[in-house]
Amino acid sequence: MHILDTDTLTHLQKRNSGVIENLERVESYDVVGITIVTRAEVLRGRLEFLLKADDKYLLDKAQRLLLDSERFLQQIPTIQFEKESLAKFDELRQNSKFRKIGRNDLLIASICFAKKAVLVTRNIKHFKQFPNLDVVNWVS
Repeated sequence: MHILDTDTLTHLQKRNSGVIENLERVESYDVVGITIVTRAEVLRGRLEFLLKADDKYLLDKAQRLLLDSERFLQQIPTIQFEKESLAKFDELRQNSKFRKIGRNDLLIASICFAKKAVLVTRNIKHFKQFPNLDVVNWVS
C-alpha cells in the first residue's frame, strides 16, 4: 500500500510527471490512497477559501475549486483510522522525540505504521524521524 501525503496529492492533481510515472509503476494489486487526515486538510483549505472570498469572482473560483477537489477526492481510496492506527497515534504522541512534529503528521504516520504502508511525500527529512517508516518522494 502507498499512501499519498497532502503535498504529493496536490502534485497529482496538477498532473506532476514524476507522480504520474511512479503511479504507473505501482503494481495493480497495490492500493494507492490517502488518509482521512489528508482528505480533511484538502477540504478545509477549500472551505476556508470559499468562506473568506470577498467578491463574486473569488467566490465563484472558490466554489469551483471546492467542487473539483471533492470530485477528485472521490476517485482515491481514503484510509480511515482503525484500532491499530488509533493506538499507534497515542504511542507516537506520548514519545518526547516526536513533540516537535505536527499533530497532522503524527496522525498520518500512525495510519502508515498500522497499514505497513509506504508514505509518499516530498517531506522526506521530516518523516524520516520516525524509525521504520517507509518514506519515498515521487515529485520531480
